[in-house]
Amino acid sequence: MSYCLAINRMEPESRRALHKNYHDNHYGFPIHDDNELFGRLIMEINQAGLSWETILKKEEGFRNAYDNFDIEKVAAYTEEDRERLLNDPGIIRNKLKVNAAIENAKTIIKLKEEFGSFEKWLEHHHPRPLQDWMKLFKKTFKFTGGEIVNEFLMSTGYLKGCHDESCPVYEKVLKKNPMWNEK
Repeated sequence: MSYCLAINRMEPESRRALHKNYHDNHYGFPIHDDNELFGRLIMEINQAGLSWETILKKEEGFRNAYDNFDIEKVAAYTEEDRERLLNDPGIIRNKLKVNAAIENAKTIIKLKEEFGSFEKWLEHHHPRPLQDWMKLFKKTFKFTGGEIVNEFLMSTGYLKGCHDESCPVYEKVLKKNPMWNEK
């Protein structure tokens, strides 16, 4: 079942509202801020093995714990910061996921040096099939399996599939995302 259809079947209303806000205003829309792209990557990595609802509920906790997803700050985290994160109940306290966030921030800094921004690195490699994206992410980043890469790319507009064509948000995303019109 697609995310679009699943939202309409959710109970109670507070749960549906949480997902609907993400679905209607964020899912599939391009992100042009590197820190926000990095934040989405952190959230997708942390979703592995959990529900997206859990991650949405903890988004503010992630923002607070990871300095509003500031790439430079996260890349400079020390062992004390790692321990702080592993003891923070506002996020997912998984050592592999925490380490991936810090190491991926360091990687993004290197990509920014070469390409000018994380967004430009993504654009440089676009378009490509999912399998090629998966290989590229696996070679470049930590803790980025196939589902994480797929959801990250769909949620940021680099891959189609986040909305059914019958979804009312589809046209809105299409207008904001010229990449979907490319072959």
